[in-house]
Amino acid sequence: MIKLVFCVHRLPALSREKFQTYWRDQHAPLVREHATTLRIQRYVQVHSLPEGEPVNDALRASRGGPEAYDGVAELWWASAQDLAAATASDDGRRASLALLEDERRFIDLARSPLWIAREHVVIG
Repeated sequence: MIKLVFCVHRLPALSREKFQTYWRDQHAPLVREHATTLRIQRYVQVHSLPEGEPVNDALRASRGGPEAYDGVAELWWASAQDLAAATASDDGRRASLALLEDERRFIDLARSPLWIAREHVVIG
């Protein structure tokens, strides 16, 4: 299995609550709609807790870290070849474009890195 990790910052005009609501209630169903075409086997959204959360503030301060992402999306495929095949078809390209067009509505793409990775489970 491989996965895409997408560390997401919201557009500046959106509150964290509006961003997370749109991501969960509008974008997630769109991903679900295109999952078969894109051969996505699993999709998880990780939503950050509100700013001012004492545990988050303490963790960030203990490491001198930057502001947290608003969330992380994780998408899994059977292999890199499976992902490449899914996005090589006309239907796959249309589905990918539909997701990208929607992402532009709520994600600050220039500040939101994404990459393909392989998990190495240490505990669990």
